[in-house]
Amino acid sequence: MLVLDGKKVRDEIAKTLRTKIEAFSSHPPHQHSRSWCGGKPKLVIVQVGDNEESATYIRQKKAFGETIGAVVEHQKLPGDVSEKDLLAVIAKLNADTSVHGIIVQIPIPKHLSENIVVDAIAPEKDVDGLGGVNVKRLWENKKSGFMPATTKGIMSLLSYYEIPVAGKHVVVVGRSLLVGKPTAMAFLNADATVTIAHRHTTNLSEITRSADILVVAAGKPHFIQRDDVREGQVIIDVGITAVTGEKLNEEITEWVIAGDVDFNDVKDIVGAISPVPGGVGPMTVASLFQNLVSAYEIQTKV
Repeated sequence: MLVLDGKKVRDEIAKTLRTKIEAFSSHPPHQHSRSWCGGKPKLVIVQVGDNEESATYIRQKKAFGETIGAVVEHQKLPGDVSEKDLLAVIAKLNADTSVHGIIVQIPIPKHLSENIVVDAIAPEKDVDGLGGVNVKRLWENKKSGFMPATTKGIMSLLSYYEIPVAGKHVVVVGRSLLVGKPTAMAFLNADATVTIAHRHTTNLSEITRSADILVVAAGKPHFIQRDDVREGQVIIDVGITAVTGEKLNEEITEWVIAGDVDFNDVKDIVGAISPVPGGVGPMTVASLFQNLVSAYEIQTKV
């Protein structure tokens, strides 16, 4: 059984991006351009409210950005910020030529429209690839758009391990706009035959066992178990949920990270699997910064 190690691939991507950014700084193509920013691609992360899980993801992004030499700025807004004021912040960042990438950390409070907010980001700075223009480019299989970071990470992970996609049957469990739908489309663009399954799917186990490549993004820990897989499959586990582990004492319970696939239950059956943590998660962060560096190249005409 092959473990698809996202940390290993992330580190390889980091080396490549760091070399590129060093080259930007050493040989700036257009120093007169206000978007040059000293040769350092700049990402601004806008966070609304105090979601601790979001704060953890932001810290991971900042750490990776520092590793490769990018500039990462975190702008935190109060949880009760109005949509008008949030859109004004985004408009200002769109107009700032020293900013090459913008993301609004999801989730955002319910009084804000996620679609309106994400679509307000200029397409050339939408490095999360979630805005309407970039989604349409993915649907049309145009290479000019930014692929959503998790989807891009999944495809890069398979590519690194030389796992063929064309002609394979891919089953994606989950239909979210963030992961399920764009991932299904990316596989379709790569000449796979794609089935999208979800919580209302009947005979789910039969469908998951039929897959050559099974991508699970259901958001339910250990949702897929040994009866849902077959010998030789490639499993991509996108899920990441904190669940209670060992009870350390009467007052403290250890929390552990679980994937949507019961790794220990299926590992002796399947051909390859991405672990949780350490599989798709690191790839998502690396892919975001691949998009940022591409955005920098486009905006500065490197």
